[in-house]
Amino acid sequence: MNKITTYFSESYKELTEKVTWPNWNQLQQSTMIVLVSTLVITGIVWVLDFLANNGLKFVYNQFFS
Repeated sequence: MNKITTYFSESYKELTEKVTWPNWNQLQQSTMIVLVSTLVITGIVWVLDFLANNGLKFVYNQFFS
């Protein structure tokens, strides 16, 4: 039981004393970077999916129609 108490005590100490938390401007900037990156990657995946889907439809129509 002593190990568990020590673990939580040290975890709390690390969280309150050693961790540096971002300020509001840094948090907003990081959030915008994540949102823009997510949208760009989503767009790239959508385009690749669209091209693969249409390419496969074209190939299937050439051989099986």
